[in-house]
Amino acid sequence: MSKQPEPLPSTLYTEEYFRTACEGYDEFNSSEGEQLSRRLSSAFRLAKVEPGMAILDVGCGRGEILRHAAQLGADAYGIDYAAVAVELSHRVIDGINGITPGKTAVFQADAKKLPFPTGYFDRVLMFDVVEHLYPWELHQALLEVHRVLKPDGLFVVHTAPNVWYDRYAYPVVRTFRSLMGKGDKYPKNPREFLVSVNEHVHVNEQSFLSMRRTLAKAGFRGKVWLESPPQNHRENPVIDALRYSVFHVPPFRWFFQREVFAVAGKV
Repeated sequence: MSKQPEPLPSTLYTEEYFRTACEGYDEFNSSEGEQLSRRLSSAFRLAKVEPGMAILDVGCGRGEILRHAAQLGADAYGIDYAAVAVELSHRVIDGINGITPGKTAVFQADAKKLPFPTGYFDRVLMFDVVEHLYPWELHQALLEVHRVLKPDGLFVVHTAPNVWYDRYAYPVVRTFRSLMGKGDKYPKNPREFLVSVNEHVHVNEQSFLSMRRTLAKAGFRGKVWLESPPQNHRENPVIDALRYSVFHVPPFRWFFQREVFAVAGKV
């Protein structure tokens, strides 16, 4: 039996990483958590947080999700295994404790060993964490989420990129752009096109099919789907029609849409 890969060292996640590469960093840097990025806002809305709920943010990063949950009147708990993330989250929540209707707390902990009682949370959130956990780690973490979630609770996931985009769609896009004379803007490695640092910390990127299988294996059932950043730029009618088709028409959209969302409950 082959040895499982070791977890990524927490020291890879520095304050520079959270402020220059982690989803939503622009909005965080300008507002210290008061504003959420489009992607985080979309994922957070799916949780339908209500006053009095107990919310767990697994891999809470900078802590802005805790802030927003507490502002809605929920008791928001966060865990992260990176010490710098816990420090950043404390800076955010220490300024709102006693002001927001909901309570907040953050702990340094491993997602594979959640320090909470069974059946405690109404909502468990895992935003931009899945891709950082090797498959064996993710399975253990999801079993722990299953344990701490209430029977009627919801588990909300966001992960990116859609691995099928990088693996299959991006080479097509790069070839097409090269034929148009714009190949210099599309490096061979799709990571260099967006955030290259993620090449060192993304170890388990998902498609919508693999995410569905992974959730089912851990005892969850729900909806998994793809979305993508708004495609508002215009070039010419032919290219605009092609862009619309690949982002909206199956099976093309399964490869071109870049973000994976899931909302699931316990089976």
